[in-house]
Amino acid sequence: MDRNTFTGLFLILAILVGSMWFMQPSDLEIAREEFVQDSIKKSKTTTPAAKTQAAAAAVKSQPVVDSALLKGPFGTARTGNNTPVVLENEHLKVFIGSKGGRIESVELKEHKTYNQKPVIMFTADQSNFGLTFNAGGTAVNTSDLYFTPSADKLSISKSDSGTVTMRLNYSPTQFVDYIYTLKGDSYKVGLTIVTSGIQSVLQQGQNITLNWQATLTQKEKDLKTERTQYSAAYFKYADNEPDYIGLSEDESKDLGEDGKIKWVSFKQHFFSNVLIAKNGFDKVSLSVKNSSQAGVLKSFSANMQLPANAGSYPLEFYFGPNKFNILNDQGDDLERQINLGWGPLKWINRYAVLPLFNSLEKLGWGYGLIIFGLTIILKLVLSPLTYKSYLSMAKMRVLKPEMDEIKAKVGEDNPTLLQQEYMKLYKKAGVNPLGGCVPMLLQMPIIMAFFFFFPNLFELRHKSFLWMEDLSTYDSILRIPEIPFIGNHISLMCLLMTVSTLIYTYYNNQISGATGQMKYIGYITPIIFFGVLNSYPAGLNYYYFLANMLTFAQQYIIKQFVNDEKIHSQIQDNKKKPNADKKSKFQQRMENYMREKQAPAKELPAKPAPKAPKKK
Repeated sequence: MDRNTFTGLFLILAILVGSMWFMQPSDLEIAREEFVQDSIKKSKTTTPAAKTQAAAAAVKSQPVVDSALLKGPFGTARTGNNTPVVLENEHLKVFIGSKGGRIESVELKEHKTYNQKPVIMFTADQSNFGLTFNAGGTAVNTSDLYFTPSADKLSISKSDSGTVTMRLNYSPTQFVDYIYTLKGDSYKVGLTIVTSGIQSVLQQGQNITLNWQATLTQKEKDLKTERTQYSAAYFKYADNEPDYIGLSEDESKDLGEDGKIKWVSFKQHFFSNVLIAKNGFDKVSLSVKNSSQAGVLKSFSANMQLPANAGSYPLEFYFGPNKFNILNDQGDDLERQINLGWGPLKWINRYAVLPLFNSLEKLGWGYGLIIFGLTIILKLVLSPLTYKSYLSMAKMRVLKPEMDEIKAKVGEDNPTLLQQEYMKLYKKAGVNPLGGCVPMLLQMPIIMAFFFFFPNLFELRHKSFLWMEDLSTYDSILRIPEIPFIGNHISLMCLLMTVSTLIYTYYNNQISGATGQMKYIGYITPIIFFGVLNSYPAGLNYYYFLANMLTFAQQYIIKQFVNDEKIHSQIQDNKKKPNADKKSKFQQRMENYMREKQAPAKELPAKPAPKAPKKK
């Protein structure tokens, strides 16, 4: 990449930024758009009186049921009124409907959505739960039938528990019970399904299918990111690690070939709906479908096969936050739904970064200060690597005049010979040309680990610092038209991080004496990362910004102890040592490789000299 190419890229970037600035909507246009949207919402909103009348009409009106069905299996349960029962503790408010005997809705009492509305995991219209089987030649779906509720306790203290039983009668001695249990300090709702005497009316060899469906709605600020990067259907085999489907596209999968399935989860960014089978499911058909509807993430469906002769099926629901410590306390590896990275990154986050973060959290600091403290500690731990990297780059800078002399003598037409001469110089001077890269590479896993840590950290949700209202999402300071790779906004912390990285790159080039292509690549990379990180959480960009600032401070301190003249003197002393000409195995291999590349050129036959033209 020469200077002209870099200039062209810089001009393209300037044109893009300029067009974003001039094309941004005016305040009048924004106000007009907000007025139109408010008008649409008001036109769709009915008055409280109209809602009350509609609800009363829905309770009174009953669907017309075929008389033949009324005389068939569960005929008396095909009509009725849907009167919800509410089971409540300090964390959850669970609405259980008599129609279907199912959990129609769950509210997390301690949390709010991005627009400060109650966190409703799903509603009755967005979910379904029931058993399907064939009784007496008739297809039965319990979600269409009416159960009779009987409650023990509904409102529960922290040390107490409550129970609700929903019964579906077939006969006085044959029935289906859904027994719900909620403890006072738990995010779990126990569910035991009892099929008493129902086995006798099932077709021989038939299994019972449990169908669970839910449509999850937006709860975080960035709908697109929540939908395409964090919402998926997770599942776990009894003896394997959790896996998932449907993260970025529609997907279906049949499970059960590798053993029993322990649990199935409908997960979004910071909250999960999990169904746990204490005895496991034999087979599960799992499906995820993306939605293009505003405010809706995805639709989930799971069909789970239950053995008909079991009679009792102990299950548990988890409705709660994707907070590592809370999920870890539930057991069954639920915490592995949180993406802490792949390979070694996952272990760095789980066993190093997360415990350190939890320790700082106990000090009672704000989360902006916790991130600052976390950055300082990690920089101190990595300071020996930073020192070695700086020292190696300083040595290369001191050697640059001698390298320029070698280049002038050898010329740039023979790169193989030029590299050989460079290697001889490195050996005599006792300098490792990769010495500055290796320490930086050793730091890369930690830098990349934070790329997964902060976006999945529930603790940052709705926590503010300085101008950043929510550290778990981007801090927009400028709305722009939708631009691929950048989005429809500019994040201030991401912009500050990018500027600091460009300054750091310039300063680093002065230390290392980098020239040519490597010099310009260092400036292009931060601009690319601006596009990548513009929609990432402000907490992540804040960490990278702090890391740059602390690196400046480290290098300033190191510079006070590193003198170029002393380095040059040491290099000259190294050249005088008797073993200066001794080659390492790495250097020997490099020289052998270069000679092999030169050999074919020498073996080529010389071109014959052109014949002189004959004199006439």
